[in-house]
Amino acid sequence: MKELIIDANNENVSIALLENKKLVEYAKDDLQQSYDVGNIYLGKVKKIMSGLNAAFVDIGGNKEAFIHYHDLGENFPTINNFVQKILNDRKRMPKFEKLPPLNKDGQIRSVLTAGQLILVQVTKEPISTKGARLSGEISIAGRFMVMMPCTDNKTSVSSKISNREEKVRLRQLVHSIKPNDYSLIIRTIAEGKKVAELDNELKILKTRWEKTIDSLRKSKEVGLLSQESSRVVSIVRDFVDNDYEQIYINEPKTFEEIKEYMQLIAPEHADIVKLYKGEIPIFDHFGVTRQIKVSFGRIVPFKRGAYLTIDQTEAMFVIDVNSGTRVRATQNPEDNALEVNLLAAEEIFRQLRLRDIGGIIVIDFIDMDNKANMAKVYERMHQLMKQDRARHNILPLSKFCVMEITRQRIRPTISIATDETCPTCFGTGKSKPSILFTTQLEDKIDKIVNTLKIKKFTLCIHPFIAAYLNKGLISEKLKWKTKYSWGFRLLPMEELGFLQYKFLDKNKEVIDLDIA
Repeated sequence: MKELIIDANNENVSIALLENKKLVEYAKDDLQQSYDVGNIYLGKVKKIMSGLNAAFVDIGGNKEAFIHYHDLGENFPTINNFVQKILNDRKRMPKFEKLPPLNKDGQIRSVLTAGQLILVQVTKEPISTKGARLSGEISIAGRFMVMMPCTDNKTSVSSKISNREEKVRLRQLVHSIKPNDYSLIIRTIAEGKKVAELDNELKILKTRWEKTIDSLRKSKEVGLLSQESSRVVSIVRDFVDNDYEQIYINEPKTFEEIKEYMQLIAPEHADIVKLYKGEIPIFDHFGVTRQIKVSFGRIVPFKRGAYLTIDQTEAMFVIDVNSGTRVRATQNPEDNALEVNLLAAEEIFRQLRLRDIGGIIVIDFIDMDNKANMAKVYERMHQLMKQDRARHNILPLSKFCVMEITRQRIRPTISIATDETCPTCFGTGKSKPSILFTTQLEDKIDKIVNTLKIKKFTLCIHPFIAAYLNKGLISEKLKWKTKYSWGFRLLPMEELGFLQYKFLDKNKEVIDLDIA
């Protein structure tokens, strides 16, 4: 059972993928971030780095982006020629002219010069101090296919489609409807689809490219020309073939956006998109908040006392497998080590997806002497990683039971602070008598009602405190509603510390209690 839970607001969006109610993938994105993967920009070459065979490019942000010679793509001369003609005469649409491909062993100085305007696409978001990674090979992704304009008339089919007859059918079908000067890559999910569905998406992708060219003709400076579909929609597009049973969204605008997209690309699945209207935060309702706090710490427990320790260095991630208290008297050490290592492989695979860990990953499994057991652990990890959408490479265990994995890095690794400020002293080292906490809350309510003149508001508080305030026939909550305002509501939130709280107005905005 797979469910997608989406928590969206004006500033960011958090997306959780649950498999059998267990959190397996999580993403939190800033909606103000302009460097989404897939965005197309008009950039200006700022500096040529001959030693790196690369260049830094200004695309309108605070950090200069980076493009390597090999990322320009073999069709760069053709695309660049097309772009330069548009920039030289913005009123006319130039005729497409196919030029010889880029020399694979060439130097970037022979192709680019400082101040030159080029068309580029983001392939990796900025990570740490590094700027965005760019490509000169433009591609526009859809659900069934990826379109590459200004290229040879090639049609490729995903290698994951194993049926040879289906490959031939798709290639012939798409080639018959494909316009000239475009190449296409047919994705795995296109298997078995009819010509009408493919033709409809092809028209959508072609329209997006035409709008990009129109933006280029109107552009006055470097900057964004075409934005990838909203982050939420792009994730749904990539995941929708995983047969979700439900997709829950808590924000009406995002709900309508995804509903509309699903009706366009998969009307048979449109009814799985549902708007969550509950009072309890959506992540609390589906148990996501609790799992995040358990799963993103440095120490990650899994089965029966065993745990992982995950550390990040400048160059790599290091994962240490520990048996903890998981030792059975009936097992010899070798069998116990094998059992723990096999279970650890499952949790490690989950953590790689969950945190979107990329780069070099070194895993120190519990020592085993039997080479057959070491092979079993390698095979188990290999089988699990087949489900991973990121490109990766796994090396067999060394004689010290150390495994090395390299995994594609596109976006920064997700890091969530799971430590909480002391709920008693809030980091000061001194605390007020806890018996006065409810008195403090009542003083705040009095201020909101009688000073700020707000009658409808919500007190968000830890579930334990909420349970205490709701306790009894004549609870503290009922007393406050009677004394101050019947528009007062109480909302338990797991993300808050034990004695943390916040007040929200009727528009769900935080009430500033320092303004009066």
